[in-house]
Amino acid sequence: MRRMRNIKIVATLGPASSDHATIRALFEAGADVFRLNMSHGTHDDIAARHAIIRAVEAECGRPIAILADLQGPKLRVGTFADGPVELAEGARFRLDLDPAEGGAARVCLPHPEIFAALEPGADLLVNDGKIRLRVDDCGPDFADCTVAVGGTISNRKGVNVPDVVLPLAALSEKDRRDLEFVCDLGVEWLALSFVQRPEDVEEARALARGRAAVMSKIEKPAAVKAFDEILKVSDGVMVARGDLGVELPVHAVPPIQKRLVRRCRAAAKPVIVATQMLESMIESPVPTRAEVSDVATAIYEGADAVMLSAESAAGQYPVEAVRTMNNVAQEVERDPTYREVIESSRRANRSTVADAIVAAAREIAETTDIRAICCFTQSGNTVSLVARERPRVPIIALTPLGGTARRLCLTWGAHCVVVEPQERFKGAVLCAVQIAREAGFARQEDQVVVIAGVPFNVQGSTNILRIAPCDERLIYRAGPE
Repeated sequence: MRRMRNIKIVATLGPASSDHATIRALFEAGADVFRLNMSHGTHDDIAARHAIIRAVEAECGRPIAILADLQGPKLRVGTFADGPVELAEGARFRLDLDPAEGGAARVCLPHPEIFAALEPGADLLVNDGKIRLRVDDCGPDFADCTVAVGGTISNRKGVNVPDVVLPLAALSEKDRRDLEFVCDLGVEWLALSFVQRPEDVEEARALARGRAAVMSKIEKPAAVKAFDEILKVSDGVMVARGDLGVELPVHAVPPIQKRLVRRCRAAAKPVIVATQMLESMIESPVPTRAEVSDVATAIYEGADAVMLSAESAAGQYPVEAVRTMNNVAQEVERDPTYREVIESSRRANRSTVADAIVAAAREIAETTDIRAICCFTQSGNTVSLVARERPRVPIIALTPLGGTARRLCLTWGAHCVVVEPQERFKGAVLCAVQIAREAGFARQEDQVVVIAGVPFNVQGSTNILRIAPCDERLIYRAGPE
């Protein structure tokens, strides 16, 4: 099940992809990570999908990562007495805390936190930004607005507040229950919605207690402004372009995407580019050329992963969508321009011994006939540092910890293998060589680079590099180590 590409594919599971046969087909088509959307489905539904993924993993003999995406607080208007209302541009409209059903002049917005943060001149976006209301006057229980962009408003449509940081925690009570459930279930990643500040991420990390890595979804302008601080306390990042495109001008999203991907690469933390990547494939067996270009752009930027949402969760062609993404990735990575773009955006990082070791491994691999870089790791940090270098040769991640192997399935280029714990470096080299040959990365006459830390099985001890022949007899002749 070796992938012939470096970027990873995240596929969301849902009504169209909940049975064993489809989930296995998605994996075989190229899915490396499965996303469980906590906004949809009961805990029983989530547990059933989790069990199927683990069964497919056992059948295929390759680690699979699971990403649980927490819903976050949902801000919605109330209901309307006589059905949908048409708001005309220039009209006046009030939002308030009155629970009575709404009409042409007002509706309930049952979120006092929004009124507490609003100021005159702020914008409120309704129904994915299709309606824009400008606040003229506001108080602790109301906002009088002018309709800047009109449209139809109806029951429980979502509200976005792009101009202010809301005094709302990223984790609702539902999210807290969901977080505990999926951590006990055993997922590798938690995607945190509604992130506005680093404290939101720190709260999730404290609740997770190391049972899962925390991925911050960047979907609000406040998160873009505080991105460097958020990145420091996050294990990974998802660039959620759909929500960003609602709260920001759509033309601002592409440069933000490019900037955030580069910062994540520099920090050696995985970054997913998500939402609306192959959206037409919800109903069509083939994507548009613009969608293919969009996926290709994320790959050229050096993202760790690209994600399918409704395409694989609720679409008519979930397997075809994964296969299309896989084919686009393979084609882009074969393009000589891809290497030029990736290498021109590489930053030098030489602050630690581990940084120097992985940079040397990449340089050796690119100037000699090396077939793969084999990394022994406990925490996964060594593999992340090698992936930051975006080497031209494959990365083989070797770890005795199943959780680490699964989590690294989201890291660019990492081929993850669970191995027996190693006590001596010679044994580690033999193990690396055997796996490189068995997985088809190298032949007997080839060489690989092996990176490890001595003493073994100690986190953060990367301090040794060896160029190893793939002929085990030559390793044995080298004497004891």
